[in-house]
Amino acid sequence: MLHRLLLGLIAVTSLTLVGCAHSPQQLSPQPKLIAPLTAVGQGQPVVVRVVDGRPSPTLGTRGGLYPETSAISVAAADIVPKLQAQAEAAVRLLGFTPSANAYNAPQLTITLAELKYQSPKEGLYVTEATISATFRADVQNATRRYSGRYGSSLDQRFGMAPNQQTNTKLVSDVLSDALTRTFKDPTIGQMLAQ
Repeated sequence: MLHRLLLGLIAVTSLTLVGCAHSPQQLSPQPKLIAPLTAVGQGQPVVVRVVDGRPSPTLGTRGGLYPETSAISVAAADIVPKLQAQAEAAVRLLGFTPSANAYNAPQLTITLAELKYQSPKEGLYVTEATISATFRADVQNATRRYSGRYGSSLDQRFGMAPNQQTNTKLVSDVLSDALTRTFKDPTIGQMLAQ
């Protein structure tokens, strides 16, 4: 009887430990502009470029007992084309015409400077995470230049470790907010219009 009870206890313990290890997550966020923009342009061409300036595709880890196995990443090849499409859409909403290579046209470079996912290092269970994104915008129009940094962050609490779908939505929300803040800066439109 004692032998059977001990085996049952060992099985429960190993199931509990397995539950604390999280597998890596490769996210595919869908950033979107989430606020209207005021048109200031007259259809002038603007060269729009999006660059991934992060040092690594890894945002962080989901924590837990084995954080080194629970990395969260977003590949540049996945996120850059989506951000490029949104940046071009934003430039259109501002009243300009995105152009791949217009001679003497103003240039707008949007750099994804930072994308982070931080969860507490201590503890077996992931109960919260801080997700943050930062963009840098560089405008060059003739001899005039302008640079700005725009960020957004979200503190999220969880009842249980978030799955890939939940984390994808959270990262999408933070990217969308930071991107929208970027294009809401009136100086960008004014610099492009001069």
